[in-house]
Amino acid sequence: MPATSDADELLQSLVAALLRDHPPGEVDPEAFRAAQFDRGLAWVHHPEGLGGLGLPVQQQAVVDDLLALAGAPGPPDHSVIGYGMAAPVLLVHGTEVQQRRYLRPLFTGAEVWCQLFSEPGAGSDIAALATSARRDGGDWVVNGQKVWTSFAQLAHFGLLAARTDPGVPKHRGITYFVMDMHADGVEVRPLRQLTGDAEFNEVFFVDATVPDADRLGAVDGGWPVVLTTLMNERVMIGGALQRGAGPIQDALLLWQQAVNRDPVLRDRLVQLWIEAECLRLTTVRAAEQAKAGTPGPEGAVGKLAATVLNQRIYDLCMDLLGPAATLYDATAAGVRDDPRWQFLRSKANTIEGGTSEIMRNILAERVLGLPAEPRTDRDRPWRDVPRS
Repeated sequence: MPATSDADELLQSLVAALLRDHPPGEVDPEAFRAAQFDRGLAWVHHPEGLGGLGLPVQQQAVVDDLLALAGAPGPPDHSVIGYGMAAPVLLVHGTEVQQRRYLRPLFTGAEVWCQLFSEPGAGSDIAALATSARRDGGDWVVNGQKVWTSFAQLAHFGLLAARTDPGVPKHRGITYFVMDMHADGVEVRPLRQLTGDAEFNEVFFVDATVPDADRLGAVDGGWPVVLTTLMNERVMIGGALQRGAGPIQDALLLWQQAVNRDPVLRDRLVQLWIEAECLRLTTVRAAEQAKAGTPGPEGAVGKLAATVLNQRIYDLCMDLLGPAATLYDATAAGVRDDPRWQFLRSKANTIEGGTSEIMRNILAERVLGLPAEPRTDRDRPWRDVPRS
């Protein structure tokens, strides 16, 4: 492995060649990302041939900074689950065949991913899931329902956790699959939300089949794969790494445009900016810890703090807008950049990706070492546990 200075020099040379051969603005964004992957600049810590160069993960910042400076295309909005969850899960738990099949089109944006975890009776308690997968020769037959599935209406593949052995305690009878979202027996139904959008969905499986070759991890050993996914999800949700970015930037822009700069609102803005900066530094620390391996429970800190802070910031934005805050138009062009859309959307932040109550339990038990809440179902077979 080259020394840091040598690695920096190598990456600078490779990025320069990429930009020379594929000038941003002159090539299709998907083609640019394909070239970036092929040159090992997608995730530099991945092995060669899988979008990387076998370098320390910290070196990715060199690539990202140079590409951002050149105006290179970043990941598409609909690839957030692929980048934030599917890629790290495939790297840790996937076979080489799976990695070579899925990572490149995931990175280019040619294939969209979703996460098939939450169910009507298993939201915060993912291990209670009831969607079943039954072995049938070289395939598995899936039946059940998932809900709150972002991007399912666009997705080519889903990260599916399913019950494969109901006769053992809930954490031990789960198997993890890559589900083809266009397979027979898979139905996606949109859920209309407060913003007027339908970015969440219900997903139904009726005798849908998934090949055993698309299983990630061992049969009945899917819970560690689920944990890898959730820990990466919480780091992903945790907040911005750039000072003044994200929701607090929206609030600052509104303050600059405000006619009535009320000192009470100014005080709230300053306090929220301080909290956003504390969160950013906490997120940086958690990200640095994650670089040593699979993210741990520390990601719950960022997720919990970011989601509550988002809601408070957009509450302030509505106060800065005054009466204009009521003029929300769900059909307007660019509505997702409107703080009024963000205000409505932020109401889901403390639910999605693990509720705030669950995040507090994780922090209490796994970070602070406090006594766990009493659980009567831990050692009982899943099929014997009462369900509503």
